[in-house]
Amino acid sequence: MAVYITTDSDGVMTAALTGEIDHHSAAWLRTDIETAINDSRPRLLRLDFEKVGFMDSSGVGLVMGRLNTMRRLRGELELVNLPDYIRRVMLMAKIDRYVKIK
Repeated sequence: MAVYITTDSDGVMTAALTGEIDHHSAAWLRTDIETAINDSRPRLLRLDFEKVGFMDSSGVGLVMGRLNTMRRLRGELELVNLPDYIRRVMLMAKIDRYVKIK
């Protein structure tokens, strides 16, 4: 599990998630992403799931927590490159009501 975070000049932060997202890794991811958000205050946070091989319900919690953070900052959250099974989990959890999924 790792996250690679970049921010472009337009205020778009991309957090590229890799590996497995479970209870233990979600805590590390949350800390790393929150630190980056607080340091740069992006207008858009993009979570990239392209290289995530496994995710349990902790991943839904990770997304909802970052949604709350971005709302507090009056920013937006978007999910990109979701593998099919993660997309289905997010749709079952009705995340698409609150977050743009690409």
